[in-house]
Amino acid sequence: MFTRLLVGLDGSPSADEALEQAVHLGLRFKSRVVVAYVKETHFAGPPRTSDSGALLQRAHERVADAGLEVETILKHGHPDAELAALAGDVDTVLVGRRGRSSPADVLGRTVSSLIRIAERSVIVCGSKPSPMKACAVAYDGRATAQRALELVARFASVTHSTVHVIHATIDPASGTRVVGEAEAVLSLEGVTFVTHLERGTPGEAVARVIQRTECDALFAGAHVGSGRRSDVTVSHAEQILLHTDIPVVIQP
Repeated sequence: MFTRLLVGLDGSPSADEALEQAVHLGLRFKSRVVVAYVKETHFAGPPRTSDSGALLQRAHERVADAGLEVETILKHGHPDAELAALAGDVDTVLVGRRGRSSPADVLGRTVSSLIRIAERSVIVCGSKPSPMKACAVAYDGRATAQRALELVARFASVTHSTVHVIHATIDPASGTRVVGEAEAVLSLEGVTFVTHLERGTPGEAVARVIQRTECDALFAGAHVGSGRRSDVTVSHAEQILLHTDIPVVIQP
């Protein structure tokens, strides 16, 4: 399921952690790792093109030293669009939460755009690599959340882990019906699960459950507004990303 991974590098510490997360994931699934660096054609800051070769070389050595197949790619253009295009040939894209120039309390511009436009899952990595052994899924019953649930079910089948289903609601009766859908899917897959009905926003609910359960990986859906790719909006996903520091697998 994660046999071909794409990692976006930009020279930031956050992107370095994405590379390390790719190595962790790659060793589990015996993946081929594709490392991409995109030289921005309209970057407003100081020139930063000269470090691309060194970055890609170090990344190649790190992945190869781990015993994984590796490929490096240098592109020119907008990082979000180029990574989304490259994602067509992989199973998932791994990126850091923020770039070199992003404030510490917000998501990076590339990440925010990528999780709207990519047609593959995007793993937004934390500040340190995670073994991704204890999984949670933010579930609200929508189509992309259903796909995230299906993905975490397959992942948990491989890792033999319990899935924690998190649903934020102000109506316990309605919430019970929603998580019942998730319970049915996971039961059919033979996956062990625990459900959590939580009050508050999705970000707050996820943060509380992650803290209580010590889950180290979260799956969530990216939701479509009007149905046109140009109008894709991420419902709750960005909020969730700002409330937790574990890898978040966002399913389109």
